[in-house]
Amino acid sequence: MSPPLSLVFAGTPEFSVPALEALVASRHRVLAVYTQPDRPAGRGQQVTMSAVKQCALRHQLPVEQPQTLKDPAAVERLAQYSADLMIVVAYGLLLPKTVLDTPRYGCVNIHASLLPRWRGAAPIQRAIQAGDQESGVTIMQMDVGLDTGPMLLERVTPIAPRETAETLHDRLATLGADAVVEAIEAIATGEAKPREQPKEGATYAAKIRKEEALIDWSRPAIEIDRQVRAFNPWPIAETRWNGQQLRVWEATPADKKTSATPGTVIATSGAGIEVATGDGTLQLTRVQAAGRKAMAAADFLKAHRPEGAVLGS
Repeated sequence: MSPPLSLVFAGTPEFSVPALEALVASRHRVLAVYTQPDRPAGRGQQVTMSAVKQCALRHQLPVEQPQTLKDPAAVERLAQYSADLMIVVAYGLLLPKTVLDTPRYGCVNIHASLLPRWRGAAPIQRAIQAGDQESGVTIMQMDVGLDTGPMLLERVTPIAPRETAETLHDRLATLGADAVVEAIEAIATGEAKPREQPKEGATYAAKIRKEEALIDWSRPAIEIDRQVRAFNPWPIAETRWNGQQLRVWEATPADKKTSATPGTVIATSGAGIEVATGDGTLQLTRVQAAGRKAMAAADFLKAHRPEGAVLGS
């Protein structure tokens, strides 16, 4: 068997944690963990450690939190670890060429899409929003481009009809953790075979903006449904009712013709709140009124009567 590799891990959110756990459990050695600096979070804006830092501390791993990796001192600090390989998973900081070239075998990334589709910051949400039938993870040798490096391996998973960004996120995080360990083994044994990404089919997954959450009821029900699922658990699709925010956590499209103005609540029942759209209707099944917790639409209807209202106005 080939000797184990010494690794530096770089990641920040929950998506990165399964990969770090898998590497700690592998035969390879994690020398240090890089993650973004602690920042205020939540309503109380309390300074909070990243999910990756919390995981690293549980395993008593050294933690590095530079503000930037463009600082020569930060690059020198990384070089002191003399790592064979750096594993990068949703780290959130740009890696300059000096960093990419520092580990013996460079830097390897877990990207949550089937490259070259959905390069960029929000591949999970954009895949659902676009109505893609499948997603997956790509283990990629990093270069200076945006998710343009050679691919080491891919793992594919279908996108279920009622998939949300949350459920796909969790599945891809686990899939990526298993795949990166396999890729590292191939690198360690000299069996890795990087291949260039296809030149056709590249798309860009722009970062999600909060204002994208606002529902345009003139769009088809099937598109609004994708928006609801893509933006769950953040930023949550929303509309206006009685001048107040109404968030839509869950909904189901129906191929039902209606002449009602898009946004009109045309029926309510224990099944939910049926709203006219530009094509078909959308049944809202879980909603959240301003200042309230999310609840089943049936419970919302015990206290509210939206029949006939035009949402979004």
